[in-house]
Amino acid sequence: MFPEGDMSENPTIKPRRKGRSGMQAMLIPSLQMVAEQIRSAPEGVLTDVGVLRRRLADQYRADACCPVTVQRHLRAIAELSFGALEKGEPVSTVTPYWRIVDPASLLANRLAGGPTFIRERLAAEGWEGSGIVAGIADARKKSA
Repeated sequence: MFPEGDMSENPTIKPRRKGRSGMQAMLIPSLQMVAEQIRSAPEGVLTDVGVLRRRLADQYRADACCPVTVQRHLRAIAELSFGALEKGEPVSTVTPYWRIVDPASLLANRLAGGPTFIRERLAAEGWEGSGIVAGIADARKKSA
């Protein structure tokens, strides 16, 4: 489902300045890494993009994860997933990007399908729209 160019990228951790005298290791994730994290979000639970970035950084032992790269990959994933659904692909075969994006956020307006589609998909999974954003680990505990 994903273009080969982005899937074969190796994760990169680059040093960058933080504050006046500190350095920080920032993960530049591949599209595949972002997609795998999205797939780990439980059904019917809204998880924040910031949680996704923190989990990626922790997984690869970095101090942070590049928000620009994650957003760029999220937009590509949304385009591919939304397009596949419009062509009749089953929901189970696409990356469920709607579980990571708050439908009330500005980001939702920039993604394929927009906030209405995101709300509809979350509702179909049983999300009640309470506006509470859970961390991936917290959501797993609730669903267990």
